Amino acid sequence: MSRIFFDTNMFIAMFEDEGDAGMRVGRLVERMFARGDVLLTSAMTLGELLVRPVKEGREDLAARYRSSLCGPGITLIPFDARAAQAFAELRSRGIKPPDAIQLACAATHGCDLFVSNDRALSGLDVPGIQFIATLDTVPI
Repeated sequence: MSRIFFDTNMFIAMFEDEGDAGMRVGRLVERMFARGDVLLTSAMTLGELLVRPVKEGREDLAARYRSSLCGPGITLIPFDARAAQAFAELRSRGIKPPDAIQLACAATHGCDLFVSNDRALSGLDVPGIQFIATLDTVPI
C-alpha cells in the first residue's frame, strides 16, 4: 500500500480532460485503488477546483468536486502547524507558494509519491516525500 498525493492538476485532468491526460489519471486511480493505495490531496486543491464553478455560478460542478474530494476514497489534508513549518522551509528554497503548500501537506503526511504535471517540481528532494513525478513518468 502506497500513499499517493495528487496535485490539483491531476484532478482537473480527471474531471475535465477527455483526452490522454484524463485517461492516464483514470487508469492510475483504478490501479491505485486495486492495490489498496491511499489517495491524498490538500484542502487547497478543493479550493482551487472550486474557483471556476464559483465564478461561473455552477453549483452542480462545485457539488461534484466537493463530493468527490470530501467523500470516501480520498484523504483531504488540512494546512496545519506542521505543514506551515514545512511550507516555510520550502519557500526558503524559492519554491512558489502554491507548490510549497501542496508539497508541505504531502510531506507532513509521509507520501510515497507526489504526482503533478508541473515539471519544475519533478525530482525535487523534499523530506517526507519519497518520489515527485509527472503523470507521464508514473508507470501505469
